[in-house]
Order: sequence, then structure tokens, then C-alpha cells
Amino acid sequence: MTVVTFPGQGSQKPGFLSPWLEDSASRSTLEDLSTASGIDLIRHGTESDAETIRDTAVAQPLIVAAGILTWDALVGRLGDRVDGAAVAGHSVGEIAAAYAAGIFDAATAIRFVVKRSQLMAQDAAAVTTGMSAIIGGSEGDVIEHLNNLDLSPANFNGAGQIVAAGEPEQLEALRKNPPAGARVIPLKVAGAFHTRWMADAQAALAGLEEEFSVAKPTRPIHTNRDGSVVTDGVTYRRYLIEQVNRPVHWDLCMNAFLEAGYSGLVEAAPAGTLVGLAKRGMKGVPAAAINVPADIDTAAELFPGA
Repeated sequence: MTVVTFPGQGSQKPGFLSPWLEDSASRSTLEDLSTASGIDLIRHGTESDAETIRDTAVAQPLIVAAGILTWDALVGRLGDRVDGAAVAGHSVGEIAAAYAAGIFDAATAIRFVVKRSQLMAQDAAAVTTGMSAIIGGSEGDVIEHLNNLDLSPANFNGAGQIVAAGEPEQLEALRKNPPAGARVIPLKVAGAFHTRWMADAQAALAGLEEEFSVAKPTRPIHTNRDGSVVTDGVTYRRYLIEQVNRPVHWDLCMNAFLEAGYSGLVEAAPAGTLVGLAKRGMKGVPAAAINVPADIDTAAELFPGA
């Protein structure tokens, strides 16, 4: 079985959707998603600069839209060969995974991410915060170091990477004095996502939960909460909401992929981050990144029946 994964915020790049819009079906889908979201996803995915698409309220819908386009293209190319695939998303990528699993339809997925992104952007604007990746060091030492600096672990990405979140002064102190055996890389994101700084966004989104209809998943879908497979849509929706101010455990997702014996990992556009983590954290498991439609031919080799 292959697991199809969907990346999170920060993976977007200027113009990354341009190759997808050469296909009339993909363009039509993106037009529909633009209408449903109230955001010109075609313009942002083809013309907007890096600073514009860094905005949380733009980046998150754009990434989910890319996941929807990728999944639809995979199904169109492979047909029932995708029936046995599992899915998982990293952070906002969990919403695209919900679409691939049949929990959300496309319109609901894009409405959900628009509201999520708006609320998270509001929290990010209330207090200046950011995030930095910590590469290397022991997990225990890293967490202790973050606690001492009043920073929070936001992403446990596996493969020796933890993402810290907090206010600029503390992040600068982390950069100047990293944990033993580790290096620190500041990230170009607009807030301390998946931490206590997003508590108001989480509470507001929880109050809107019933506005987003769900269905029972049609394939295995893993949660960032602990890597487990979620078997009903209501639970997955609740986990999506709680995820706003809870850490992302991609490390546990990769452990679950290994325990399940998945024979390959495919990453949807805009791809690269999760394939990179898999190469270090899931050594020996073939991985393929889909960034342009032509990449589907390579990814297809990881599905049964190739």
C-alpha cells in the first residue's frame, strides 16, 4: 500500500500552480475553489510574489487547493489503482487529506481552510511570533532548552527535526544559543502555529464546527495528533480543530507508516518537504514528489498495478 501525503504551510512557491492550469479540468476546479473561497487562487498560484503568498490567509487555501488538484489528477491518471492508498497531511495538509479520504468535499475543504486561516492570521497579528526549525540534538535536550526560553515545540517532524515557536526575542536567543549538537533555521511563517498563541483561533473554529459537513472516510487516514488511523469523519474534524493549537506529530505519522508496512510514499504539490523527511526517517521506503502533472507518471510506479 502507498501513502499519499499533503504538505503544510511554507511549502508554497511563486508560480507553482502554473503547470497545473494547462489542464482544463484543473483550471475549472481551481476556478470553482476560488469562487467558494472568495480568493483568486489562480492569480495567487501563478502571479503573486513570495511575500503575498506567505500571508497565512492566502497560503493555507492555496496549499489545500494544490492538494485537491493533485489528488484529482492522481485519480484521473490511475483510476482504481488509488483505491488501496492511505492518506495523511502535515498541518494544513490534513485538510487536503480529508478531501482525498472523502471526509470533506472540495467546497467544504476550501471553506474550512479559509476560516481556519483567517482565524489563525488574526491570532498571529495580535502578538508578533514566528517559528524556527531545530535540526539535530536529542529530543529531550531540545525540549528542555525550549522550556527554558519560554518557547513551544510546534512540529515534531521526525528525522531529527523539531520546529519551535514563540516571540522574536526568544527565537533570537535560540538562534544565538542552540541546543547541544543542533542548528537553528528561522522559518518564513507568520505566526506561532500549533501552540498556545493560537488558542483564540482554536476556540473560535470549534464554535463553527457544525458548519462543515463530514462523511465517513473511504480510505485509511492518519492524524497528526498521534499518527493513528481515524475511522469516522466527526472525530477527524474535531482533531483538525484541536490541531490549531496542538503540536503536529509527523514523527508519529512516519512511525505509523513504517508499522503499517506501506511500500511507498507520494507527496502532493507543492512537494519536497515530506519526501525529504521520509528519506531520512523512513529509509528504504521509495518516495516520489509531485510538483507538476508530469511527475504523476513517476509517482504511478509506487502504486500497485504499475
